[in-house]
Amino acid sequence: MTRAHESPLRVGVFGLLGSGNLGNDGSLQAVLDHLRAAHPEAVVDALCGGPEVVEARYGIPATRLHWYRGEYRTASRAGAIAAKGLGKLVDAVRTAAWVRRHDVVIVPGMGVLEATLPLRPWGFPYALFLLCASGRLSRTPVALVGVGAAAIGNRATRTLVRWSARLAAYRSYRDTLSRDAMRAMGVDTARDGVHPDLAFALPAPPPNPAPGRPGPVCVGVMDFHGGDDDRDRAEEIHRRYLDGTTRFVRALAEDGRPVRLLTGDECDGAVVDAILDAVDSPLVTAAGATSLADLMAEAAAADTVVATRYHNLVCALRVGTPTLALGYAAKSEALMARMGLGAYCHPAREVDADRLLEQFRELEERSAELRRTLTERNRVTARSLAEQFAALDAAVLPAAGPSPGPLTVDTPSHSPDMKETR
Repeated sequence: MTRAHESPLRVGVFGLLGSGNLGNDGSLQAVLDHLRAAHPEAVVDALCGGPEVVEARYGIPATRLHWYRGEYRTASRAGAIAAKGLGKLVDAVRTAAWVRRHDVVIVPGMGVLEATLPLRPWGFPYALFLLCASGRLSRTPVALVGVGAAAIGNRATRTLVRWSARLAAYRSYRDTLSRDAMRAMGVDTARDGVHPDLAFALPAPPPNPAPGRPGPVCVGVMDFHGGDDDRDRAEEIHRRYLDGTTRFVRALAEDGRPVRLLTGDECDGAVVDAILDAVDSPLVTAAGATSLADLMAEAAAADTVVATRYHNLVCALRVGTPTLALGYAAKSEALMARMGLGAYCHPAREVDADRLLEQFRELEERSAELRRTLTERNRVTARSLAEQFAALDAAVLPAAGPSPGPLTVDTPSHSPDMKETR
């Protein structure tokens, strides 16, 4: 795709960015890194959940996603309900006007086509539909890049998600399950690509030299209450998850293992506090990570990672640390299988601390072998991500003069000079 450059290329990024979810922000960082390398002339701004954070952290102008600031609070009073309803109409106008100002809009990663966590149709699914419909009407291509998708039970949510995908000009997915889910929902996916999660494109810190004795274990926790179809059992699911995870952390501390508790969203802090109160050991500490770079640094310094949130898993696998998934959705199992660790998954809904400890010990016994596996899988991942960015450029990003040169993605390895160049 080419264009005459009477004015700079105008690129918009869209999503629940800057809202406290580290995985979402990591996906944004990966796309911004690509744009700055391949399209340095591009002028980028965002329509997002946390504009103040995005402006401060990434240095791009940002606009609030919703006109009504109480969008994600439950409305019970008549005034709040009326404001929410008015906000839907205002957002339709605001979104259309924002989209028209751009040459292309990118939705960077995230699980925007799934409902594996509690979700209301008139929240983000409606916002995404407005974006894609506005793009089609104004002839501004909307690109869903490396997104997650899953089967959706709620009819209204499923309809909004299906039409959003159909109206997008470009789609790629972070796993085959996502593409299959959209195909099952009636979207033609014949030309849609599957590539690793965008966060794998972020630079990784060097691996930590293997310690002479057992070292720290990172345990990534989540304020987990089940999925969108589990609302009636949400508290029961949360209690089981918290109790099982706490027992596991306590057992590690009793074995003398330092434990670092990781989060992936601001809401996870309550789970960290509950575990710290219950275990009460100086060996158990909270990491306080504020970015995927922080999470990768923690994972690289650990012997082993056991984690629930999807992007906690991505960070650990990216740096080549043996990882066990406390999975809450099929996407976690698909990721682990893709990286060669499919045998090391445990259900977050039914945490069995004893069985989890058995899996953990087996994982550690195979640590050296699994680190070699992850090194090789990260090479393949780097090549696939380079192909995705090339396909994105060809599909929706106008050419901008000479190529900036080959894309280089560092691959974690125990050899410090190893990298993948594409």
